[in-house]
Amino acid sequence: VMIEHHLEMGRKLLAAGQLAEALSHYHSAVEGDSKNYLTYYKRAAVFLAMGKSKSALPDLSQAIQLKPDFLAARLQRGNILLKQGNTEEAREDFLAVLNRSPDHEEAHDQLHKADDLELLQEEAHEAHHRGDYITTVQVLEKVIELSPWDPESRELRAECYIRLGDPRKAIMDLTPATRLRADNRAAFLKLSQLHYSLGEHHDSLSQVRECLKLDQDDKECFSHYKQVKKLSKQLDSAEELISEQRYQEAIEKYESVMRTEPNVAFYTNKAKERICFCLVKVCSFIDCSLAVLQEPQNIHVLRDRAEAYILQQEYEKAVEDYQEAREFDQENQELREGLERAQKLLKQSRKRDYYKILGVSRSANKQEIIKAYRKLAQQWHPDNFQSEADKKEAEKKFIDIASAKEVLTDPEMRQKFDSGEDPLDPENQQGGGGGREWPFGFNPFEGGNFHFKFHRH
Repeated sequence: VMIEHHLEMGRKLLAAGQLAEALSHYHSAVEGDSKNYLTYYKRAAVFLAMGKSKSALPDLSQAIQLKPDFLAARLQRGNILLKQGNTEEAREDFLAVLNRSPDHEEAHDQLHKADDLELLQEEAHEAHHRGDYITTVQVLEKVIELSPWDPESRELRAECYIRLGDPRKAIMDLTPATRLRADNRAAFLKLSQLHYSLGEHHDSLSQVRECLKLDQDDKECFSHYKQVKKLSKQLDSAEELISEQRYQEAIEKYESVMRTEPNVAFYTNKAKERICFCLVKVCSFIDCSLAVLQEPQNIHVLRDRAEAYILQQEYEKAVEDYQEAREFDQENQELREGLERAQKLLKQSRKRDYYKILGVSRSANKQEIIKAYRKLAQQWHPDNFQSEADKKEAEKKFIDIASAKEVLTDPEMRQKFDSGEDPLDPENQQGGGGGREWPFGFNPFEGGNFHFKFHRH
């Protein structure tokens, strides 16, 4: 009677969508009667509804063992095995169903899928073996469609993405892979390393902690954990020091960041940029000039201060410092180049500064640039404005924002811009070549009585 009660409660709770509660009743029913194939089958259904396909498998196998001609369980198990990429065992289940029921349509369809999947898996592995990662990724797209619960194909695709230089996509594949294997420490470690290399130290830390939860003695995970934890702590406390205006200590902290991780460009660049930021802040308090006064001919101090000014986008002061430094040393190549660059940047700042337009720092990565662009493009879309004057103003902003994105997301154009040349400035296009070419020398954004309708895409 108790078993009946548990089954009835399980059924009701399942219908109400209360899966965890339903599951506990099915557990009790299985404990009470371990010979009832239907109870196992029902519990498997709850596991599946909860998205726990791994747990459903043993229950289905138990049901099939107790009742070998139980076709629904066979079909269900075959479907799970197929989604896990296990074509051989899946095929056995579909054949067993067709053996008893030759006209079973779903079993026929699934059997074909199993054959297709096997061919695709082979194709992917061959392409990977040849080192053709692009093809491997394309084939794995189809593989994963048929077997979304197979960690192996996701891990393989992640590896291809890493080789193709796309760590973000690798992260998207490794994340589900960590859940698809019982103990996927390797995937957690890899995820942590990828986040680390992208400068995302907090995410890196949480992933490597997942690895250690599975085994606190995992040597590789532990040594990576120590490194990430140390670096992360230094970065966080450096920023905290800056927020408390303790700039000198922040500089020291960022210097130790560079010692902790000299090999990942992101952290070195970040540290240098923040040290510069602090130096200029410190200068405005103690005034850098003190350093200059003590050694009026120290061209290095002048050069450093000029570089700090450039990072602060105070180009006039940078030009002055470089000019002064050159008075002491006319022959110095570095100072001549620095002065030229500062003058170019000054000239440019009076024109369009694409970093300023998007409101991003000069060290922003492509992702940050695109994010800033999307936000601003939405905000300044001409369709958002009513009056003609506002529309005109928005149109101008919109074009600037689009130009900024174009220059800063193209490595070649961005490099030109960083060296003080506006790649979209017609003055810079010697001989009319390069840059943006409009047909018949007509630039739709210049002069004339043109009205543009921007449509949202």
